[in-house]
Amino acid sequence: MQLLGIIPARGGSKGIPGKNIKLLGGKPLIAYTALAAQSAGIFSRVILTTDSEEIAEVGRQCGVEVPFIRPPELARDETPMLPVLQHAVNWILSQDWNPDAIVILQPTAPFRRSTDLRSAFDLLNAHSEIDSVVSVEPVPEHYAPHFVMKIEGERLLPFMPDGLRITRRQDSPKVFSRTGEFYFTRIKTLMEENSIYGKNCRPYVVDHPHRVNLDTLDDWNEAERIVGLLGERSNQA
Repeated sequence: MQLLGIIPARGGSKGIPGKNIKLLGGKPLIAYTALAAQSAGIFSRVILTTDSEEIAEVGRQCGVEVPFIRPPELARDETPMLPVLQHAVNWILSQDWNPDAIVILQPTAPFRRSTDLRSAFDLLNAHSEIDSVVSVEPVPEHYAPHFVMKIEGERLLPFMPDGLRITRRQDSPKVFSRTGEFYFTRIKTLMEENSIYGKNCRPYVVDHPHRVNLDTLDDWNEAERIVGLLGERSNQA
């Protein structure tokens, strides 16, 4: 299977200004994603799609291809991910290379493991009926939608209509949240069905303890703590 890794990293960022190339533990954030992709050994090519020449240069220094600069209309705050990916794939197809699937590798999930990337790839590669494989993590029981509440007016009500019957957290259905670490999607699903997920999306449950998705400065501080922790363990080893 020919696999194309796509790292989306636009220049504008509100929650953490300049986050894609901001130094985390002394390295640009994007370097963590580049290293995980290179270590996985499953990609035919890994490219960066960005509207920023500065980010593009950092990407090149990290060993990632930057074959084009993303047009400004695909780098707005409200721009969805789907057209960004389709633009990248259309560019690749125009160069007479036809990958079988893409993998979205968001820099905001810096602690993904190359072993997880390989295992998710094996799952997609072994089952032709699967359209996509997405990394997820369990949602804690007390945050499950069947157990949480909402306020309407002055009334406290179950968030889900059947939440009234659930009185113990352990009785709520198991639910999962996307980690943002990776999305494997077949080219046909992306380009013909206009979907990242398709009709047959399989979960890959990530269980390592260093999961973080960088949206706010609090998230960044947590990532700094994790880098320090990992550095201490490396020194002890």
